[in-house]
Amino acid sequence: MELLKQKIRDIQDFPKAGVVFKDITTLLRDASSFNRAVDLLGHRYLDWAFDLVVGVEARGFVVGAALAYKLNKGVVLVRKPGKLPYKTHSADYALEYGTDSLEIHQDAVEPGQRVLIVDDLLATGGTVGAVIDLVHRTGGQVVECAFLAELTFLGGREKLGDVPVHSLLQF
Repeated sequence: MELLKQKIRDIQDFPKAGVVFKDITTLLRDASSFNRAVDLLGHRYLDWAFDLVVGVEARGFVVGAALAYKLNKGVVLVRKPGKLPYKTHSADYALEYGTDSLEIHQDAVEPGQRVLIVDDLLATGGTVGAVIDLVHRTGGQVVECAFLAELTFLGGREKLGDVPVHSLLQF
């Protein structure tokens, strides 16, 4: 795990002063590290009963799609407003450095389907909290939220209530 952590670089003062951004693009460009990360995440879910992987814009698409492929699951995209072409549900949320909104197609998850939400990073929990809300509004059930990395000092996990959380790397 330490080798994977070393592949993630820190960017000071991005996207605003005082924020240290964890840049996973350096891990993604290294084939063996990216493969290892997806294999480790995938191994956890090999025997889990769920229907879909929900990937969160934008880096969550990369990790989520690779994981869905490995697990032979479909992928649902949660995007910024105005990017999805069909009827959507929308949710606003707070980030550690501002506010934003996300959308999901109203028919992306069928009522009762079980989903795994995947994103690159868990920070304050605002983004994934909005995604959980969107999945619930479609009638879906969240089995777990999976992250490549987690900033544990921001306490995002605690803000998600009883939704299980798994992160491969902790900072």
